[in-house]
Amino acid sequence: MTYAELAHFNDSLTRCTSDPQFLERFYDLFLASSDEVRHKFSKTDLQKQRRMLQASFYMVMLAADGPLEGTVPLEYLAALHSQRHLDIPPHLYDLWLDCLLQAVRESDPQWTPETESLWRSMMAKGMAFMKARYQPNV
Repeated sequence: MTYAELAHFNDSLTRCTSDPQFLERFYDLFLASSDEVRHKFSKTDLQKQRRMLQASFYMVMLAADGPLEGTVPLEYLAALHSQRHLDIPPHLYDLWLDCLLQAVRESDPQWTPETESLWRSMMAKGMAFMKARYQPNV
């Protein structure tokens, strides 16, 4: 990802997170997306979850130019979401991304198809990282 693309993504992220409804809207969309999601998140402290999600956006952005392996906070998140712990299966990440992009479209007044492409690209690396760590190494 080029510096200009990172800057565009960061600007969009800033606009979205400046909207106090952005993360709440995302979770409304995500929880409404399937019964499985609602069940998985039924006992989740959503206020804390929103803070963690916002922080993870910056972690993924900071790791955009290098490998995610060895990034301790992301390794922790992947282990937490794995089959052994919270058991968030890989197919839910695709729903997660669809809901996130919908919330971005609604919250970023400067949204363009390029903006969506950058979000999709930025999140793809983190999602692949999480999916790859879902099942424990045998």
